[in-house]
Amino acid sequence: MSKIKKEEHKARERLITGKETDEDQILNISLRPTKINEFIGQKELVENLLISVEAAKKRKEPADHILFSGPPGLGKTTLAHIIAHEMGTKITATSGPAIERAGDLIGILTNLEEGDILFIDEIHRMSKVVEEFLYPAMENFQIDFIIDKGPYAKTIKFNLKAFTLIGATTRSGLLTAPMRGRFGIFHHLDFYEPEDLLNIIIRSAALLAVNITESAAMEIARRSRGTPRIANRLLRRVRDYAQVKANGDIEGCIADKALNSQGIDSVGLNAVDRKVLGAIIDYYDGGPVGIESLSASLNEEPDTIVDVVEPFLLKIGYLKRTQRGRQVTACAYKHMDKKPGIKVKKV
Repeated sequence: MSKIKKEEHKARERLITGKETDEDQILNISLRPTKINEFIGQKELVENLLISVEAAKKRKEPADHILFSGPPGLGKTTLAHIIAHEMGTKITATSGPAIERAGDLIGILTNLEEGDILFIDEIHRMSKVVEEFLYPAMENFQIDFIIDKGPYAKTIKFNLKAFTLIGATTRSGLLTAPMRGRFGIFHHLDFYEPEDLLNIIIRSAALLAVNITESAAMEIARRSRGTPRIANRLLRRVRDYAQVKANGDIEGCIADKALNSQGIDSVGLNAVDRKVLGAIIDYYDGGPVGIESLSASLNEEPDTIVDVVEPFLLKIGYLKRTQRGRQVTACAYKHMDKKPGIKVKKV
């Protein structure tokens, strides 16, 4: 595969999966709000979170353990860093798959200071052994060490300094009941309204020193799948287009052309979204179809469809789940400019 083809493949994969390049991560960090009053959207969640943080500060103790759930890119990691900033404490960030052994977790926990925050992304993907080590740490701020084996085995308790665990998950249903029950605060992040994304894009454009009209910002917002991370990514791609094809300023027509060139349609669907809808319509007569059959037909991972593609299609009413599988709706047929097929009964 040539270098150009590899870059095109990587760009397509980023749009599909939401994975970030090193450049994306650096820019996203710079665009992320650091204070709770700078966070745009999720109004009710932010208000309740502010109460919890302020109450903990008044009591001069760590906040309760917090669990954030919701689709990727909605601000779970950002909120964790904001809480650390508001509490005036250090944050240690890791992810569920990165903690492979109980020893890794013990090393992290013993290095936490009083009031520090441990942030675990994709916490539902932690191994069961590691998860069970975390139970006493969350509940009693203790770790149980087991020395020797068999009849000589002994348990030694090691006291930890009080800390706050913040977990983030895109699939809260996969969390075990014992783990879920040890969180004192639960918050679910939902997709953003275009008006909130408009304000996020205008703020990000100002930080990037890019001139953008309100109509252009709204055009990007409408096609951002209700997700701030995607909004910021599309803003940067539109900025690139404006700098090469225009005078650098982003206007409505420039945003429209730039997004069309990226394969992002009027409601924010990309090539993979349309591929999923097209496959259900063309191969399975609109459904229902099981996720395994669908992923095999598309040559895509089931997790990609479930975590990345489905949530937004369900949100906008283009897809529905039934007991028998996934099924497209009349809105999807209209958007894809297709008509429901007429099944002929076999004689």
